[in-house]
Amino acid sequence: MTTEHSEKDTVAFTVEAGIAWVSFNRPEKRNAMSPTLNRRMMEVLDELEFRADVGVLVLSGEGTAWSAGMDLKEYFRETEAHGLQGTRKAQRESYGWWRRLRWYQKPTIAMVNGWCFGGGYGPLFACDLAFAADEAKFGLSEINWGILPGGGAAKVATELTSFRNAMYHALTGENIDGRKAAEWGFVNESLPLAQLKARVTDVANILLQKNPVALKATKDAIRRVREMAYDNAEDYLVRAQEAANSYDNEGRKEGIKQFIDDKTYKPGLGAYDKSKHQA
Repeated sequence: MTTEHSEKDTVAFTVEAGIAWVSFNRPEKRNAMSPTLNRRMMEVLDELEFRADVGVLVLSGEGTAWSAGMDLKEYFRETEAHGLQGTRKAQRESYGWWRRLRWYQKPTIAMVNGWCFGGGYGPLFACDLAFAADEAKFGLSEINWGILPGGGAAKVATELTSFRNAMYHALTGENIDGRKAAEWGFVNESLPLAQLKARVTDVANILLQKNPVALKATKDAIRRVREMAYDNAEDYLVRAQEAANSYDNEGRKEGIKQFIDDKTYKPGLGAYDKSKHQA
């Protein structure tokens, strides 16, 4: 017997010590993304983005899956029953929160605890960092039921791994585990499931020590310059640095002061104490 969740319950979240733990919450459907879940996820992202007690957002899944991709019944069959209007509406709702996550105000981490398939590659790529359980399974299974990997999944594969890996992955529909996903570049690291949350917590705590303005500017810069020629990227980064300094010049000055004048930290070994600037 399965349990259907209300719209509000399709996404679960808690905030603990500066970390927002957000999770897909349809474990009975392996966290497949439905129009209902997509609408709720946008609401959750809205709620958390500028909360003062949130410094990092971690996206995971309840149960044994991260996300099995799009719910074939609800996302495809039921929306297609409403014609092109229904299809476009469902696309806007899913692509919209993935896009929002790519440019989120806070650093984001994908904690891939289990199945990550098809449409799940959208939010995987949207997160700034990604860690997976060795036991996780990644797959572009669309070829097995007669379509191409849409929703950005093919683009994600070619962005994160080599041409040959992406082509093999998409054409065969074969799954890879977390270790192979790390080898191919889909995630930063893979480790046993029992160690996954502790590692993600450690990384989140490292990010919480950094200047939040610099974090936002840096994550945006890394995404933008990948698409630019060198000279364009150089110019963009000069302007981005100026913009960040104009917004939080006191934070930058405090970091330099603690290094040069106070000699209380070394930039190559860790972050300056941002609490002194905030005070």
